Amino acid sequence: MKLLRILVPAVLSVGLLGTLSTLTAQQPPRKKRVLAIGAVAGFQHDSVSNGLATIYNLGKESGLWDTYIRTDTQLISKKKNIAPNAKNLDYFDAVYFYTTGELPMTDDQKADLLSFVHEDGKGFIGGHSAIDTFYKWPEYGEMTGAYFDNHPWGQFDAPVIVEDRKSPITRHFPAAFTIKDEIYQPSSIFSREKLHVLMRLDPAKVDWNHAGVKRTDHDVAVAWIKTYGKGRVFYTTFGHREEVYERPDMRKMYTEAVKWALGITQSDTSPVPMPK
Repeated sequence: MKLLRILVPAVLSVGLLGTLSTLTAQQPPRKKRVLAIGAVAGFQHDSVSNGLATIYNLGKESGLWDTYIRTDTQLISKKKNIAPNAKNLDYFDAVYFYTTGELPMTDDQKADLLSFVHEDGKGFIGGHSAIDTFYKWPEYGEMTGAYFDNHPWGQFDAPVIVEDRKSPITRHFPAAFTIKDEIYQPSSIFSREKLHVLMRLDPAKVDWNHAGVKRTDHDVAVAWIKTYGKGRVFYTTFGHREEVYERPDMRKMYTEAVKWALGITQSDTSPVPMPK
């Protein structure tokens, strides 16, 4: 009897530990978290709501991430207890910007955003006017890869060449396609030595005599990826027009871009010169 009294609890304990271990092993990893910022201190795009809603809905549809939408920059901080029930950057895995102008952020907030990507290895996703932001903060331009330098052609049927047909972000596209949208001209700090171009305008089908054209190299990238320290950065000019976010190919592009920025998938980020 004494032996039974000793063995039974021991067996039960082992069984309980085994059950707990099995349950722990079966628990899926937590969903990623994306902070989507639609703050504006410049031109107000009608499609900001579409951009923010798209990131939110794609996260729900894929089941891979939850999106927290904000129209201010309060959560761009690593300070604790910013406000009652407020999160900070430590809570998130990536940040999406559909922004314009010199946003009201302190020097500490700016340093925290850079650190979030560069040191923490988190993701940054820039939509359309994200590069029409923070001209007075050069480190931001270094992170994104370029600033906006006009849109000489306005909204037009843009002829696009897909340079990288292997990246999960762009391999669903045909080799070339046309999209009606507003294409940003990357500023002079844009350099193929510092990023990996995914898509660009077809130089053979663009009017280079149009007023405002400054890219004498005829290199107008419309989507790219790059590393920034330990982190990942994606940017695309697409998204000025609301209907762009309804296109299946664009929705797929954004889904895969967020997945890559979150570290769920891999893609070559090595610099590649412009094909001749």
